[in-house]
Amino acid sequence: MVMFNPPHPGETLREDVLPELGLTVTQAAIQLGVSRITLSRVLHGHAAVSVDLARRLEKWLGGAANGPSADSWLRQQLEYDLWQARQTPEPSVQPAVMA
Repeated sequence: MVMFNPPHPGETLREDVLPELGLTVTQAAIQLGVSRITLSRVLHGHAAVSVDLARRLEKWLGGAANGPSADSWLRQQLEYDLWQARQTPEPSVQPAVMA
């Protein structure tokens, strides 16, 4: 269980990946085959990494053997989403009972 606020995967892309590659958002979006707006929304934490984008990131960064896998991008997104959800009140749910 993650006990701290994990970073949005877009933060990793924005602060680590793009600078290391020396790419602008526009250049990265073109290489990934997504719109600049779509990528920008992810980079700023306003949109989640989708399965499609995770697969594109995996291929773009060298495949699962050489770079982050699609699974790792999705795991990072899930950890972020769950942590954020756990900061709100628990949903009201009745326990499951057999009929």
